[in-house]
Amino acid sequence: MPDHHNKKTFLKLPKYSGGSSAFREFIASSLRYPEAALEARVEGSVIVEYDIHDNGTVRHAHVLKGIGHGCDEEALRVVGLLRFETVKNRGVRVKMTTKTTINFKLPPGGVQINYTSAPKDEVKKNSEKDQNNPEPVVYNYTISL
Repeated sequence: MPDHHNKKTFLKLPKYSGGSSAFREFIASSLRYPEAALEARVEGSVIVEYDIHDNGTVRHAHVLKGIGHGCDEEALRVVGLLRFETVKNRGVRVKMTTKTTINFKLPPGGVQINYTSAPKDEVKKNSEKDQNNPEPVVYNYTISL
């Protein structure tokens, strides 16, 4: 008898539409660096475990390894936005548990904070003396950390 070792897949599992490159691209475009993490200069990886149901929705996401400063919550938010392809398995409901690592890396060149200020007395003087030109004097500051 010939020895056949064909791997048979009995159940279809949910997968991300577009493959792993589209998956990484979605996470990168959806991720917003938390303000607290920027101020504390926190970098690192958050590992999130979650279930994917046969209808493509993500449920029961929780952090396995976190770094704090709002990064854990942001990783959970982004994972909650994920939608996978639905699968049909002849009436069998499928739930797949998986893990994703989300990396938080500070942007190069540091953080910039912009601050705009208009002195109150300057605003009052301009509005009293000239109704045609109510533009206040504005000062802009850029602080690079």
